[in-house]
Amino acid sequence: MHTLVAFLVSLSLTFGLIGPLSAAELVMVERHGCHWCEQWNAEIAPAYPKTIEGTRAPLRRVQINALPEDIAFRSHPVFTPTFVLVKNGEELGRIEGYAGDEFFWFLLTQLLDAHPDATKAP
Repeated sequence: MHTLVAFLVSLSLTFGLIGPLSAAELVMVERHGCHWCEQWNAEIAPAYPKTIEGTRAPLRRVQINALPEDIAFRSHPVFTPTFVLVKNGEELGRIEGYAGDEFFWFLLTQLLDAHPDATKAP
């Protein structure tokens, strides 16, 4: 049965029927009551999934006091928000803090472009 599933997944990947099984994601580490998180939510969150960057690294939100066990952070996030680019559970890089929309998009583009194999646009 496992062989059949593996064959079907392989066939689907070959013919482009499904995407890669492990795409990169942008993990937003936040804290309830964080002013900068709220500002990011107001300025960026509504547009993020509609952008090229959002398709290259879909957003996943986690609380700083409840970090998921499926991510190997290089170091424990200290500031909120912290945006961590993750692929296969491994941290590739991060943006600490939020200093406005233009600066965020600039830093995010640099981060994604530094890892083109992990964050190819569909």
